[in-house]
Amino acid sequence: MNIAVRLPNWLGDTVMAVPALAAVRAAWPEARVLAAGPWAALLSEQGLADVLADYPRTWRGRLRAADTVAAFGPELAILLPNSLEAALAAWYWGARRRVGFASGGRSALLTDAVPMAPERPHQIDEYLVLTERSGAPATTRRPVLTPPPPDSESRAEARELLAQAGAQARSASPRLAVHLGAAYGPAKLWPLECVAEFCRLAADKGAPVVLLGAPSDAEAAASVTAAAPVASVVGRDRLALLPALLAEIDVLVSGDTGVAHLAAALDTPVVTLFGPTDPRRSAPRGRAVAVATHPVPCAPCFYRACPIEHPCLRGVEPADVYARALRLLEAA
Repeated sequence: MNIAVRLPNWLGDTVMAVPALAAVRAAWPEARVLAAGPWAALLSEQGLADVLADYPRTWRGRLRAADTVAAFGPELAILLPNSLEAALAAWYWGARRRVGFASGGRSALLTDAVPMAPERPHQIDEYLVLTERSGAPATTRRPVLTPPPPDSESRAEARELLAQAGAQARSASPRLAVHLGAAYGPAKLWPLECVAEFCRLAADKGAPVVLLGAPSDAEAAASVTAAAPVASVVGRDRLALLPALLAEIDVLVSGDTGVAHLAAALDTPVVTLFGPTDPRRSAPRGRAVAVATHPVPCAPCFYRACPIEHPCLRGVEPADVYARALRLLEAA
């Protein structure tokens, strides 16, 4: 049997789909599995799929990708995104069985239109509802990805990048990292003054901190580096290097972002800061994960930009985050 799994469009959701892919692989070990999505390349060499198909966000790119999946000839398509486009694509692929949630007016395009729960569970568990309906029961509810080996080229490149930035590993001190960005919007971001205070606190304790982020986070990184002793590799990594870079970090501090989910899946301890979103729906699951919040009446609001003073994340104290990071290290 040929099985196509349409992966989500976001990095964090793709990581949260790993248990669903593991369930498919366990249920049909002899099947050929194709996983299609914008972040599919991150699953390379993980044993979760036989074919990884890039599925860009642009319509022109998706039309080309749809032809690639159609040529694969899936008999079963499991659709993790809830969009009408995903259901149309599965119909175009020629999959005889198309499993997805009954949402977005697409039920007629699905052979198995699964009702959504009135109170939605964690995103990982929601994806597993679809694989269970397909005939693949859950084998795990925690995403696990194997990091690149310490002697690999990507790990060596990551170490060199950190060294060039002045974030060399020290035998007596952990290497902490703060991820600055969030594709969702600024409401997920820890205020920069809090980031700077955290970096100063860690530096006073002898723990070097390095900033991570995309090129679009360069201005924020410059603001933090001007206010605190901290190294930065913001904008200098790339998708293929990200797992190796996260594997070289002892603890990551991040908002509710895809990078936090990826780090947790790679077994890097993570302190995740939640404000406008709900940790019950999307907190990373991993061996060493802590969630930091500051309860306020308006959270979770799910706004992309806070219309007031951002009290949910402004109230997350740097000293508390540092203490949580140390506890994760002690438990590791």
